Amino acid sequence: MSLLHIPVLRHGKSYESLDKTELAALGDGEPLAEVSLANAGMIRRDQRKIGAAAEALRERSCAELLDISARAGELFLHETLPLCEGGPAQSPRDYIESLSATTGLPFSLCRRNMGKIHQVFTEMPAILAGLTRGLDLEALDSGLGEQGGSAVSYFAQTDSLGAVLPSNSPGVNSIWMPAIALKTPVVLKPGREEPWTPLRIIQAWIAAGCPPEAFGFYPTDHEGAAAILTGSGRALIFGDQSTIGQYAANPAIQVHGPGWSKVLIGEDMIEQWPDWIDVLVGSILANGGRSCINASAIVVPAHGREIAEALAERLAPIGPRARDDEDAVLAGFANPAFAEYIDGAIEQGLRTPGAEEVTANHRDGPRKHVFEACAYLRPTIVACDSFEHPLANREFLFPYASVVEVPQANMLEQIGPSLVVSAITGDPEFTRRLLRCPLIDRLNLGPIPTTRVEWDQPHEGNLFEFLYRRRAIQRSPSMVQVS
Repeated sequence: MSLLHIPVLRHGKSYESLDKTELAALGDGEPLAEVSLANAGMIRRDQRKIGAAAEALRERSCAELLDISARAGELFLHETLPLCEGGPAQSPRDYIESLSATTGLPFSLCRRNMGKIHQVFTEMPAILAGLTRGLDLEALDSGLGEQGGSAVSYFAQTDSLGAVLPSNSPGVNSIWMPAIALKTPVVLKPGREEPWTPLRIIQAWIAAGCPPEAFGFYPTDHEGAAAILTGSGRALIFGDQSTIGQYAANPAIQVHGPGWSKVLIGEDMIEQWPDWIDVLVGSILANGGRSCINASAIVVPAHGREIAEALAERLAPIGPRARDDEDAVLAGFANPAFAEYIDGAIEQGLRTPGAEEVTANHRDGPRKHVFEACAYLRPTIVACDSFEHPLANREFLFPYASVVEVPQANMLEQIGPSLVVSAITGDPEFTRRLLRCPLIDRLNLGPIPTTRVEWDQPHEGNLFEFLYRRRAIQRSPSMVQVS
């Protein structure tokens, strides 16, 4: 039986490269697919022709693209779609099995992420309303409109959006997807273990009637990734601090690194802490702990040890299960060396005084566990004396969180940059301080898990403002109207 072929897509057309790499299943290492690779020269050549792709999208109205998006969502979730022109097709079940086999996500989390992506497709009007602050999208069709009673004009700052994607969670694709509805072609480098989701999203869009030339899909190496980042007018990169640090000062590249998301409990609510344990567990455990919006620290003014113990009792017994088990909630690691590195980093941190792993007292066996020939890390809760401890403000790709006691008056000085903060408090003064805090990108007021996302509230950057710029405009009533 021949292997599946994952192609390069050059302006939407499948291309089989002579240079290929093999994509294998976790555990048994069984080959699943051959992946065509693009080199940096090919990417740069294709980028020189991206203007035509942008024009193909601009010929469609935003209303048309929203209709296409809704149809694409149904195709993505329910239908069999091609991997490449003339090649085998992939059913939703095939997609879930392949995604699980190469990323370690259990079927249950694959389905949940699939539902999230479907929701992005179908909720695109609400997403764009949030990104544009209610702009009538006809203003993007004609270049001229009204907002808040004033004439407005927006122009595209780029003919393409590049993205260097990770393999940790399929849901991350939701960040670049609105670009198509905003008439911006995409140039994507998929994660090494996760080409399945961006390719399926693209094929759903094409099948729904979107211009194929709007999509570039380039499995490639570091040089090719750099070509995407520097050759696109705007670009996104996902990774850890060492990966994104070199691009942080470039305004044309939006970096998506660790979230360091947190739950804060105020002094007025801390005596009711048992009522909030479900919120804390959900914030830590959802999506296998692999998202930047998972809580990696619980910050409380008192009862820190009791809260850590309660979390450990809930989380420590959780272990790996077969990936097709509906109760599986942990994801395996595609690279077992990465699991080894994380486990070692935690052990090294625990050797610094001021921290204790509370889950160790409730867990049967070690943190790192090999199950069905795949490496897993079991949930870990560490009680830290202060934010000065090296494990207090760390983020790892599994359910991990520190519990730190900090006086409420000092919390916002110590938490550092935080993608999401869920603040459980009814204190008006503390709430005012939270609202003024520049370190918080997304603020949930009340017992809301950090992982709950409202599509009209972007939580990391504003893609519309990244892709478009507003110009000042004045118009004489006697002039011809723009249609």
